[in-house]
Amino acid sequence: MKNFIFILVFSVFTFMSFGQNTPKVGDQLVVKSPKAESYKYVDFPKLNILVKRGQLASYNAVIDQVVVVDQVIELNYNTTTVVLKMKDESKFFNLYKTVKANYNKAIESGELVVLKQ
Repeated sequence: MKNFIFILVFSVFTFMSFGQNTPKVGDQLVVKSPKAESYKYVDFPKLNILVKRGQLASYNAVIDQVVVVDQVIELNYNTTTVVLKMKDESKFFNLYKTVKANYNKAIESGELVVLKQ
């Protein structure tokens, strides 16, 4: 009986924490610097592509910028992809209006941080 109660309580807390981590359209996030040389879970272009398009080979233009969730795409149970746009309606690197990101992995890795409202 004790095991049943323990499993029930654990299940409730698990479902409650999962429900709070789902993004909604309009949520604001902050782009942080990647831990590696490039972003892994946010689909920013690689640095050589930026150079070919006439931009500087640097992600400094998007670091600490506020972005808004424009669309949420649920692919399967563990994968949530979000489409991001700049809060001020400008383009990423003056090239892309929106970019996609793996929401859960980007939050876990620190590439994106939820902005406290």
